[in-house]
Amino acid sequence: MAKDILILPGDGIGAEVMAPAVAVMTAAAAAVGIELNVSEGLVGGIAIDETGSPLPTGTLERAAAADAVLLGGVGGPRWDDLPTDQRPEKGLLGLRQGLGLFANLRPALLFGPLAAASSLKPELVAGLDILIIRELTGGIYFGEPRGVEVRDNERVGFNTLVYSEHEIERIARVAFEMAQKRGGRLCSVDKANVLEVTQLWREVVTGLAGEYPDVELSHMYVDNAAMQLVRAPKQFDVIVTGNMFGDILSDCAAMLTGSLGMLPSASLASSGVGLYEPVHGTAPDIAGRDLANPLATILSVAMMYRYSLDQPGAADAIENAVGAVLAAGYRTADIRGDAADEQVVGTGRMGELVLEHLSV
Repeated sequence: MAKDILILPGDGIGAEVMAPAVAVMTAAAAAVGIELNVSEGLVGGIAIDETGSPLPTGTLERAAAADAVLLGGVGGPRWDDLPTDQRPEKGLLGLRQGLGLFANLRPALLFGPLAAASSLKPELVAGLDILIIRELTGGIYFGEPRGVEVRDNERVGFNTLVYSEHEIERIARVAFEMAQKRGGRLCSVDKANVLEVTQLWREVVTGLAGEYPDVELSHMYVDNAAMQLVRAPKQFDVIVTGNMFGDILSDCAAMLTGSLGMLPSASLASSGVGLYEPVHGTAPDIAGRDLANPLATILSVAMMYRYSLDQPGAADAIENAVGAVLAAGYRTADIRGDAADEQVVGTGRMGELVLEHLSV
């Protein structure tokens, strides 16, 4: 049976990194003998320009009917002056909420040849392999009430950080199950010393630990976790945390690998469609210049094969191809180092190189 894939290039460099990723996706599908029905839709700033909405109804309907969605990124300075509820990012939040994508998986995996590109000493990051699991549809990004109002003759802004037990439990179970498949260590990150909502978070996560005796559970305050990520990152295996903390920590972990341009992500629901996207933004300053790194989007395709299409062989092949290209010395500008044998290439050529090294 054919798999339906919805492509959402989005804004900025989205279309540029999407083209080589789709080429790799198509080649991998042919190699493992599955048929893909690929279609394209609008989301973000380009959707605002063409339809007046950051998330057209048709896009959400098509995403809900697909087996997987591949997103390039949304946003850019040209839409910064729009009201908050009309900005491109609302399209992304609407996709997450509308599809029930509560579990965001962000691997921070350092490919060996890029150890020197990290902001930390190579010995601190060599072999780094962390999985950050971020709750994606609750917390302060979605909590009510929210807004800006006048109190005592001045404007006051407010947001609500709220989590229910079932939201905490379902993301914690994802984290425990992922830890079982990896190194068996799970660190739950909160701020339970000052925030009641994360006191509940810690209680619920701790209460589940007995069901997973093969997983070693630990807890860490978010400020300490941020420090530990740059002090001794390899102490972590799987990290689970709430929406805002996960947003911040995953970007911090991303830079340990040398560049945001190297990191993919998957956003999963309890059942049904998965959304796959690079961690990096839309980089409007380099859009259209063949400078963007497509590897995060290509690696997001690998995650799509692993989690939505049940083709782990294709996922492994894509990841191995990326590793082989890097080992051969090819780099985009964001991951270049000082080695004499490095060859800096553009977006399109990097995609071609991955295709050349793809072997399923």
